[in-house]
Amino acid sequence: MHEVDMTRYLLQTLEDWREQHPVQPHVGTVHLLVGEFTCVEPSQLRLSFVAAVEDTWLAGTRLSIVPVPLVGECLVCGSSYRPDPACGYASPCCGHPLEIIISGRELKIQRIDYIRPCSPVPSNPCS
Repeated sequence: MHEVDMTRYLLQTLEDWREQHPVQPHVGTVHLLVGEFTCVEPSQLRLSFVAAVEDTWLAGTRLSIVPVPLVGECLVCGSSYRPDPACGYASPCCGHPLEIIISGRELKIQRIDYIRPCSPVPSNPCS
């Protein structure tokens, strides 16, 4: 299952991110950009994520997936278009094969919504 591997990489990235914070943040939502051409199934990725974060510091974290459409550019006619697999991803204007992918291969964290807990206030030794 491709999504399980993607979840492992995501969790490792989040661990690396956590190490940059002196006080452990409480993560509410992780927003991902997922391109149509990545072959990642969003519902399966969510299920894999929920199972993987259970009983961890990320328990209860929501995974928000923003789909990114596959967009190509034709080298012959210069048009940008949404490639159709049924047509072999060819340009609908001139039939030239897809050579340039403008978007649709993304699989990255867009942002992380989190709350940084307050550091404990040191007691005043003079009181």
